[in-house]
Amino acid sequence: MDHVDFILGQWRQERPDLDVRAMGVIGRVGRLYLAYLKPMEQTFARYGLNAAKFDVLATLRRAGAPHCLSAGALMKATMVASGTMTNRIDRLEADGLVKRSTNPEDSRSFLISLTDRGLALIDEVVEAHVATQTSLLAGLTEAEIAQFSSLLSKALTVAEES
Repeated sequence: MDHVDFILGQWRQERPDLDVRAMGVIGRVGRLYLAYLKPMEQTFARYGLNAAKFDVLATLRRAGAPHCLSAGALMKATMVASGTMTNRIDRLEADGLVKRSTNPEDSRSFLISLTDRGLALIDEVVEAHVATQTSLLAGLTEAEIAQFSSLLSKALTVAEES
């Protein structure tokens, strides 16, 4: 029995007319996110990063060589607003992890690319990040991980289509 079961039990006692199954699922997803976030943030911090900086570096790394995207493509991939992305890029540029260059196809925009230092750092951090995430699922079997992933994917698809 977890804490969400305790809360659901209280609701069932006080409001037996309500079907609180959805509350249980969503409550657990929220609590699970928070439980997973802390160790991942600790991993990022060991490398002088936070989740926001990691997200930008990882997005550029995943883009493949030459590890370069427009600010607009970065915003779309990371789902953040323009001002937020500008702030992240400014900080990463100050850290020497990314650089801006004028977009040769549109001189009004910039391309953001990993520096050699940024590429080396994200390659090291992503290995530690994957190890942290793997350790967070250590209590589940391979079959449970596959089932959990499938169910979460289905739930996410439904939620994003709503």
